Amino acid sequence: MQFHPEKCRIPDEIGKPFIDADELWDYINNTKSTPERVREIIQKSLDKNRLTLEETAVLINTTEPELVEEIKEGARELKRRIYGNRIVLFAPLYVGNYCVNNCKYCGFRSSNKEQVRTTLTDEEFVHNIEALEEDGQKRLILVYGESPKYSPEFIAHTTKLAYSVKKGNGSIRRVNINAAPLDVEGFRIVKEAGIGTYQIFQETYHPEAYSWYHPANTIKGNYEWRLTSMDRAQQAGIDDNGLGILFGLYDWRFEVMAMIRHTNHLEACFNVGPHTISFPRIKDASGLNIDTKYFVDDDTFEKIIAIFRLAVPYTGMILTARETAEFRAKAIQYGISQIDGGTNLQIGDYKYHHEEMEKNSDKQEDQNLHREQFKIGDDRNLGEIIEELLDGNYIPSFCTACYRLGRTGEHFMEFSVPGFIKHYCTPNAILTLSEYLVDYATPEVAAKGWKVIENNLVNVDEKFRDELLKRIERIKAGERDLYF
Repeated sequence: MQFHPEKCRIPDEIGKPFIDADELWDYINNTKSTPERVREIIQKSLDKNRLTLEETAVLINTTEPELVEEIKEGARELKRRIYGNRIVLFAPLYVGNYCVNNCKYCGFRSSNKEQVRTTLTDEEFVHNIEALEEDGQKRLILVYGESPKYSPEFIAHTTKLAYSVKKGNGSIRRVNINAAPLDVEGFRIVKEAGIGTYQIFQETYHPEAYSWYHPANTIKGNYEWRLTSMDRAQQAGIDDNGLGILFGLYDWRFEVMAMIRHTNHLEACFNVGPHTISFPRIKDASGLNIDTKYFVDDDTFEKIIAIFRLAVPYTGMILTARETAEFRAKAIQYGISQIDGGTNLQIGDYKYHHEEMEKNSDKQEDQNLHREQFKIGDDRNLGEIIEELLDGNYIPSFCTACYRLGRTGEHFMEFSVPGFIKHYCTPNAILTLSEYLVDYATPEVAAKGWKVIENNLVNVDEKFRDELLKRIERIKAGERDLYF
């Protein structure tokens, strides 16, 4: 697979900054949108081609309601063609919230004396993994505050520990990481532990805005160190990277352009794009007090998601439980391919929450923002989310096949960029759903799930179909972890 990145004002060089704010604003301010041009760009994306900065700017500057709907419809169709109707599920597990940074928008910031600080012990960590496995989770993202306490060695230790926990038929098959940027050697240490994707969000790509939100005397205050972190991860062999921006910190138009610029940088330097892109929006947090000037409303956010789907067709897109169930249901249509389910942000609370729900299935715990990073909007348990997906004929997926078969980084791009990955993802999604239905689903949900599997067999490549049916029967007979 060979990308053809565009040439920008700042040449793309490994480990060097690449954002030219004036260049991005020039595109935004000087690019015109016409119906003909918008439709040309949508068609280019439907042909599975990544969009340029200029083409992305055209979509950004499209404001006519009818054309915006065409953008959304194009995104919906592109997602269908590349990803089918599967939705990947995961759970975040916060390991510790000590943090030396003082980011103005975050409940974990060092100046927030109301925040209750803790780090899971190994025993607590194992108990929480067991609770997650008992719910049917297979994919985790471990989240750490930015503190010397959470060294590469500590991250590697917790990663290995997560993989080691087996509860009943449960197992964690993919551990992704959201943590502070590391140097190359640090990234090598966590790579050797078997991590999947390493997520680092720039939060805002605008240098001046970044400096205002992230004081200079903190780890996170170094804009360039954070901006080039994925370069160091690639140099260390971590070729699945997760990018993200926190909408609400600066003008969304600039942030979208900057993310595409970052994508171009990775393609130019490493011949690989981002494995995932995340879309968090500012939500309430302990002691939050920032200007709402750049906050993004729901309609605009839908448009942003659709633009990203068209701009980077091959990349998985994540929308977390920050958003409400209602909004996530809409966003899935326009390109979101991964969501979290059964999310609990209070450190160590999965075990407690699991026990309480067993005592009283109707009990809803109020969120304590002094123990969490931010307020979540979708507090449904995993089973409820899976049932809703099944009702929409989506295939809930816990698939981890690509990572364990070496389909990562550049090799993954060979399958994902042309849209071939769908041929593997759909049968693998069906296999992991089959496991869930046998091991964890209520009879009512199981009935819905087997019906969805039956409905979607027609979408499975013929060369996989017969073997897929055989493997489903093997799962029913007690085998686990089968994949293509």
